[in-house]
Amino acid sequence: MTDTARDILTPTQLNTLARDLLEGAFPLVWVEGELGNVTRPASGHLYFTLKDARAQVRCAMFKPKSQWLKFAPREGLRVLARGRLTLYEARGDYQLVIDSLEEAGEGALRRAFEELRARLTAEGLFDDARKRALPAHVRRLGVLTSPTGAAVRDVLSVLQRRYPLVEVDVLPVQVQGETAAGQIVDMLQRAARSGRYDVLLVARGGGSLEDLWAFNDERLARAIAASPVPVVSAIGHETDFTLADFAADLRAPTPSVAAELLVPDRRDLLARVQALQRRLATTQAHRLRNAMQRADRAALRLQALRPQARLEMLRRRQEDAARRLHALWRDQQARRQAALRHADAVLRAHAPRRRLEQLRARLLALAPRPQAAVARTLQRDALRLRALARSLEAVSPLATVARGYALITKEDGTLVRSVAQVQPGERVDAQVGDGRLTLRAES
Repeated sequence: MTDTARDILTPTQLNTLARDLLEGAFPLVWVEGELGNVTRPASGHLYFTLKDARAQVRCAMFKPKSQWLKFAPREGLRVLARGRLTLYEARGDYQLVIDSLEEAGEGALRRAFEELRARLTAEGLFDDARKRALPAHVRRLGVLTSPTGAAVRDVLSVLQRRYPLVEVDVLPVQVQGETAAGQIVDMLQRAARSGRYDVLLVARGGGSLEDLWAFNDERLARAIAASPVPVVSAIGHETDFTLADFAADLRAPTPSVAAELLVPDRRDLLARVQALQRRLATTQAHRLRNAMQRADRAALRLQALRPQARLEMLRRRQEDAARRLHALWRDQQARRQAALRHADAVLRAHAPRRRLEQLRARLLALAPRPQAAVARTLQRDALRLRALARSLEAVSPLATVARGYALITKEDGTLVRSVAQVQPGERVDAQVGDGRLTLRAES
């Protein structure tokens, strides 16, 4: 090819061809590496390099994607990035345009989560047809959570405010760590077998995917699905999802919302009772007016016929019926008022201040018991000690010596039991009741 026939490209054309080649040859790729040269200019875009021990690649993550990152990119952080290869034509720079960026450890967990979720979904473990409706009125609630976390405080606060009549048992379990999933499974199965609870609530505050990983355990998901008692899941914040959420009969965005979903508001119940009371009073008044109108019409008909005796009898019957109806209405009103007073008394009886007073009185009643028990134990031990002392004294060789006998020992401390042990002229010691004598054997 002559010089005039050669294809001559401009830098722009060359870079465009190289960019098209890169973008056409590579689909979306996943790259794991260490962040370096992290910058975020005023435009809001994020620029950095991904590197390992031998190479690095320039990366760009534009503002619409970078502003939703769940962590702050920093130098030296190991990340997992997904993007497409391209070439920045203006400078001829080869780069990776990122559309997803996450910490490397969390990325591995998320892949494991998605794989397990897909497998359990294929088994039908998360099907809506399998889930059960919650009871209309929850009488006893078991809350599986950490007894010291914020989640249990939120749940108890909402339940106390909305419906103090519900009985709540906090079933303490670990909610984070390697042994947490096993504890939750064991507690869930024991609570379900007890038959005590209408609903079980599995709750935990927010955290990272690693913090919530115990609730992505396959054993826990299967235990929730197999529970004979309806299970409500409230794990983390509204944007957090775990396998426990998918397996549960109901998923709540937060522990507080779960408590609101499980019990009615006592103010709504009181308003409903008052509305029913007004409706009952209206119905009774309406029926009473109708009865009185019918009685009036009957009296008019009887008066027109002028049967005096029959009219008097019917008048008395009408008055008796009116009195009975009015008395019945008063009785029903009194029963409704008594029911309302009883409900109010029950609510007051469950007030925290009254409960604290009862517990304080019980503590004061139990306080003297340990002191009395300690005194009885000391007295019993003293009697045993004196008995042992008497037994030891009975078998002690010193008691024998005190009765006039002596213990003969050689100079090396050996007890003399036979005359054959002592030679003529040898010194021995004699232990008597009030001291020790030094003797010499003559023969």
